[in-house]
Amino acid sequence: MSWLDDLDDDEPEFDESDVRVRPNPKANRPRTKRRPAHADARIARVLGVDRGRYTVLIDEDGPDEHTALATRARELRKQPIVTGDRARVVGDATGDEGTLARIVGIEERTSLLRRSADDTDQVERIIVANADQMLIVVAAADPEPRPRLVDRYLIAALDAGIHPLLVVTKTDLADPTDFLAHFEGVDDLRVFRSGSGDMPVDEIGAHLVGHSTVFVGHSGVGKSTLVNALVPTAGRATGHVNEVTGRGRHTSSSTVSLRYLGASGRGWVIDTPGVRSFGLGHVDPANILKAFSDLAAVAEDCPRGCTHLPDAPDCAIIEAVAEGRLGERGAARLDSLQRLLETFS
Repeated sequence: MSWLDDLDDDEPEFDESDVRVRPNPKANRPRTKRRPAHADARIARVLGVDRGRYTVLIDEDGPDEHTALATRARELRKQPIVTGDRARVVGDATGDEGTLARIVGIEERTSLLRRSADDTDQVERIIVANADQMLIVVAAADPEPRPRLVDRYLIAALDAGIHPLLVVTKTDLADPTDFLAHFEGVDDLRVFRSGSGDMPVDEIGAHLVGHSTVFVGHSGVGKSTLVNALVPTAGRATGHVNEVTGRGRHTSSSTVSLRYLGASGRGWVIDTPGVRSFGLGHVDPANILKAFSDLAAVAEDCPRGCTHLPDAPDCAIIEAVAEGRLGERGAARLDSLQRLLETFS
């Protein structure tokens, strides 16, 4: 008799339905990559960022305009959210004390102003999103103006598709004419002069209406003073220049959007911390020449693939400078261009 004959005919048979499944001890649903659509999300402007909390403006220009505090959703933990972003917000966005909304998405950006630690660093830091103007603030003296830093601002602005403006402060301390001559060849660069007791607030303000303007500048140039004059409720801290080092003290520690209310309309002033360097590691080298529009026009006669560096054969810019066709400032302009291009060669 085989071992099969020993089986009890009455023993029950088992199928897949008899398999015991271990219960979920936490009684929660299994994770899924599908995220809710958040059809009820409201669009808000990010006004500032502070330690993982975002101040957002709800119902901008609407009857229920107000600010609220928000945090980011878990799925956005690797997504940078910066001042100027248009965010999709859900949850309690009333702005009442103790409430916290949640940012679940970022609308497509129209522009991104970025900088890197230095020109060789490919890791970029986003300064502001959706700005369409950059106001470069530089002092005529105390601290001394740095034309090459302004060149970098111009390149970053043009690379981001942002229109640049320039204001020179402290003109009562020094005449900025020689400094400004360096930028005479830049197309459509509006320049403002500002001195003690003679700050062109209305003139500058007229160019802010209808725009989101990011203010940038070296520490100590009077940027925060200008912001406070344009937006009286801003309350941005101001500092002084160290008499020993000649450097300004960082007074603005974060980037923040402030509403500009002028006689002819409103706009946005985006104040940024003062910087002493502005890396261009993220910039397309082809856009560097755009900041030197006067030289770019001459470069149209250069051989194809011309580097415009000192050893470039038959470079039309080098030849024009040597022949004096670009005026007294031509050599200085070319030197600034070549210094920047050498960092990417």
